[in-house]
Amino acid sequence: MAVLPASALGRTQAGRAPHRAGLRVPWWFLVPGLAVYIFVVIWPTLQGMGFAFTDWNGLSSHFSFVGFENFTKVLGDKDAISAIQNTLVLAFVVTLFQTLFGLLLALGLNQRLKTRNLLRTIFFMPVVLTPLVAGYVWSYLLAPRGALNSLLDSVGLGVLSHDWLGDPSTALGAICVTIVWQFSGYSMVIFLAGLQAIPDELMEAAIIDGAGPFQRFWRVTFPLLNGSVVIVLLLTMIGSLNQFAQVYVMTKGGPFHATETISTLILKKGFQAGDYPYGTALGVIMAIIVGAFAILQYRLTTRRVTE
Repeated sequence: MAVLPASALGRTQAGRAPHRAGLRVPWWFLVPGLAVYIFVVIWPTLQGMGFAFTDWNGLSSHFSFVGFENFTKVLGDKDAISAIQNTLVLAFVVTLFQTLFGLLLALGLNQRLKTRNLLRTIFFMPVVLTPLVAGYVWSYLLAPRGALNSLLDSVGLGVLSHDWLGDPSTALGAICVTIVWQFSGYSMVIFLAGLQAIPDELMEAAIIDGAGPFQRFWRVTFPLLNGSVVIVLLLTMIGSLNQFAQVYVMTKGGPFHATETISTLILKKGFQAGDYPYGTALGVIMAIIVGAFAILQYRLTTRRVTE
């Protein structure tokens, strides 16, 4: 057997030592940020979830464990059930149309247009606005004497003028339109990234084989966009379930609870009415719903990657 000289052995061990030590160094860099995250996010979240099982009044340090009484109270409250239903309806409608419009915009702006960069910027600009600003803008547009009704009157369609946010039958739809208008550009960017990753050779081969525009989209483009579709659908759904700003700015949950969501009801019951355990229970229910969709997103996206 060949025996390494002592000097060479020393160089080998010395060369390995920094490598082993370097593997341990990055973990230490995680400790400060992880500690802050646990202290600021994880611990308050767990503590807040614990209050959902108590009768804490929000001020006193003394409280009693009441089990699932607050959750039973929530599930027996008509306002809470209506808020859950409105939240799911809003999330479904926004997810459907935001995904559809984002895909159409991406397909249109993926063409070789001279103004495509300008148009991409214009359609993405609403995403930069804060939800509060977007909500106030659309509140003025949809007011009884707002821009939309004025436009309808000017073109002879005054019979269609409506109190869009004051009518329970149209208020939730008006909020959905606002959210879709603001965030369709966000979905467009994700789809554009997916479209630009499709090799041109595949499209050229499909054209040579005689495939029309619809066949090329359905047989070539859409299957290769599957990952982008999954991401857009689930991110949009999760974001819609957490929606608060536009709803509160535009209607505050009215009229007659027609646009009440879980988020707005948490504010009213937990902070304005002072029923903190009830509001916390609502928050836990919303976290469970959002978490279920987050797990679904993780499973679908990881399945797509492994395939």
